[in-house]
Amino acid sequence: MENTPLTQDVELTVACYNDEGPPPPYHRKNSQPNPASPETLAIDMSGNTLVPPGESLTSPESPRRRHKSDGAIPAATLNSQPSGNNHLSPNQRKNSMFGSRSTISGIKFDDPYIDLARNAECVEDSFCCMFSCLLFVNPEDGKCSDRTSWKTTDSDDDESGLTLMYSKHEVSLDEIIDEILHKLLDSSGSKHSFDQARSALFTHDCVHQLSRTLQCTSISEGGGFDYDQNWICALASIPSIQTRHVGIARLHHPANLGTASQEVYFVIVVLTPTKEKGTKNELETGRTFATIMSDPELRMKLLEVNTEPEFKEILEAHTNALAEKQKNWASEKAMFSAEHQEQSSFRCSLFRGIREDLRRRIPVYVSDFKDGVVGNKSIQKTISTTFFLYFACLMPSIAFGVLNANNTKGQLNVEKVLYSQTFGGLVFAFFGGTPHIVLLTTAPLALYTKIIYSICQDFDIDFPAMYACVGLWNSFFLFLYSAFDLSVLMKWSTRSSEEIFALFISIAFCVDAFKDAVSNFAAHYNIPACSMTTTANSAVNYSITSNLTNSVASVVNSTAPPSGCERDVSLLYLLLLLGTLWLGVTLYNFTMTPYLNAGKRELLADYSLPVAVVIMSFFGSYIFRDVQLDSSFTPRELSLEVFKVVPFHNLSVGAVFGAMGLGFCLSLLFFMDQNISAALVNAQQNKLKKGTAYHWDLLVCGVINAVLSLLAFPWVHAALPHSPLHVRALADVEERVDQGHIYQIIVRVRETRLTAIFSHILIGLSLLILNYLAYIPTPVLYGLFLYVGVTALYGNQLFERIMLLITEQSAYPPNHYIRRVPQRTIHLFTVLQMVQLLVLCAFGFTPYPYLKMFFPVLIFTLIPLRHKVIPRLIRQKFLKAIDGH
Repeated sequence: MENTPLTQDVELTVACYNDEGPPPPYHRKNSQPNPASPETLAIDMSGNTLVPPGESLTSPESPRRRHKSDGAIPAATLNSQPSGNNHLSPNQRKNSMFGSRSTISGIKFDDPYIDLARNAECVEDSFCCMFSCLLFVNPEDGKCSDRTSWKTTDSDDDESGLTLMYSKHEVSLDEIIDEILHKLLDSSGSKHSFDQARSALFTHDCVHQLSRTLQCTSISEGGGFDYDQNWICALASIPSIQTRHVGIARLHHPANLGTASQEVYFVIVVLTPTKEKGTKNELETGRTFATIMSDPELRMKLLEVNTEPEFKEILEAHTNALAEKQKNWASEKAMFSAEHQEQSSFRCSLFRGIREDLRRRIPVYVSDFKDGVVGNKSIQKTISTTFFLYFACLMPSIAFGVLNANNTKGQLNVEKVLYSQTFGGLVFAFFGGTPHIVLLTTAPLALYTKIIYSICQDFDIDFPAMYACVGLWNSFFLFLYSAFDLSVLMKWSTRSSEEIFALFISIAFCVDAFKDAVSNFAAHYNIPACSMTTTANSAVNYSITSNLTNSVASVVNSTAPPSGCERDVSLLYLLLLLGTLWLGVTLYNFTMTPYLNAGKRELLADYSLPVAVVIMSFFGSYIFRDVQLDSSFTPRELSLEVFKVVPFHNLSVGAVFGAMGLGFCLSLLFFMDQNISAALVNAQQNKLKKGTAYHWDLLVCGVINAVLSLLAFPWVHAALPHSPLHVRALADVEERVDQGHIYQIIVRVRETRLTAIFSHILIGLSLLILNYLAYIPTPVLYGLFLYVGVTALYGNQLFERIMLLITEQSAYPPNHYIRRVPQRTIHLFTVLQMVQLLVLCAFGFTPYPYLKMFFPVLIFTLIPLRHKVIPRLIRQKFLKAIDGH
């Protein structure tokens, strides 16, 4: 586990004075204040008490109920001491803030026992100042094993040790703290200890806020930091106890305890004796528990348990593992430094990268299957992700199959795309190194296929043979890239290049969807027959105004639209297209709503895509069955004739060498797309643990496409945004709130192969029901394109910064780069990225097929542009903050 910095928040109440002296303690509205004098308030620096002159701590006339704490001054002493700051005796000074080591600044003023009426007046009429100080506290290191072992050995002790409070329903801070203190201190039978602890934990009676807390901050993307908001540790040291007490309360519902603590599930209270030795005082004990709770995976496990014994067992096991790991930290660090130094020296050796990939992945191969069924919610996540992948891969396969059929006059059709998807997906799911990568026929591949077909038409070349030859050359270059470890070049690929390409893919999905919508409107809405209907309706209106007696006959004869005008088809198309997008995105974001409970919200979000497709298909095919929508495709009868090797003898030598050039450009597209997808899957924020396999994945992809090329089947490679979305679907997340902005942090991801295997088996079985799949309306298919394109924008920092260009500055989210980089520099970097994106779109969507051949080269040039051109315009420290992983 990383050494996560801890932050201690110390809030202390101090008295505020004006130029004339301190204000009276009980100043009410419309009343004259007492004359200012130095004797207006007598301040007990160690007892945290404000006493008006003439009153005693035990005076029956006083409406204020008080207690005596360590170093507190009795009323008689207060009344007999001279005014000013000299009322403390040497012993009292020793026990006050000047001799106390349990506070940071030593200044604590509170008044915890004011009755309700007086408390209301205090809140309304008086004022105080809150002094807040954030201090850096190192997490535990290997020297903390004595405090760690204390928690495990004394956890069952009745007088000292760990006390658990399971699934509490309180949400108020006062109620939570009171419950914990009663559980910790009621066994001692002393209400005095309870009063002291409560007084030490809170700042002031008017402002009930924890005075000393520990929280964990973790490094976020790009060098910023995030608070761990679902736990907080409160510290206090009191004189009336003899042993340490630690209480942990797990709340049934998250509580909002203020800034940076708006989703608190765990409240930890640490109480220690005032005279406890320095290595076991409240700060050191709290630091131990804070280090333990800084692990998000442990917190997720503790939230999932159902009994207190299970809670304690998980906590104890993690504590023992942490202590053992800390003992071996020095040797592990030395070993890591040696390995890092060895790897940093770049040596190009044959198959070295592949060997290292296999060394990382083979030992965890069996666990890739277990992780899909072992663990809380694992089966639920596996099932929901299987259906998500099934629809997310099936629909684009059908749509791109239709597109390829139109571009190649039916030589590549929907059936062949589904065969490719099934074969490629299953092979990669079983033998690939990174099981989260999803292989798919993509829009760039469809564009490149159209280029090859155009060349074949222009030069009278057999298309299947040429297509297969280009694919084999592509696989040959991929073998070379993987054998010579060229994937290490991707270490120069930054977040900027990856997000530009990812945003281009999202735009490509949306462009395909709207292009088909425009075609539908051109075929059914904006046609001459509909213009004739408009003219006829105008004539009807004129006849009504001119001759009312003949209007009924005119209306009957002229309002019937001429045959061929089908505007209802286009309107239904638009309804289904946008309805699929709206329903899918609404369910996908349902976890951010307050409706239902957390489990049901997560379930709806997991099945957002299947539910949207099924519901909108039902509307289009049954509810509006009177509207004749075009079929998405015309299924063919399955035949084994498609499984035959293409005739390579039809190609000339010149065509073979021409195919080599096309294959090289295509290999660059495969290389960049495969590695960028793998980089986004293995991003640091996804917290994958089993290691990367860039070189092996590229080799497996080359083998798959070599087999597909021999049969003239469509190629497949790692798909964006499906691969990152696959990771997200298998992840457990933790919600955090920062200045009103809700965002999610991935806690853990199930690294399993089962989801890809099951989903592609379902895709293969779908070949048997193609006649029924044809009933899926075309707008629903392209609505899925919009859904995939829109949901891929979540977490895309480039899109977030584009939106900042039209966002009011006061509404900017509290991202790390906004805190560290000047606004003008942020916008300059965004504009530079947008220029690169526009160039990609210009070449990717150009109507000239031959210009599209250079599209893979343009993607590769994004890397040198980022490292050679942009640093001349933006300083390196700002680039590190904006463009860091």
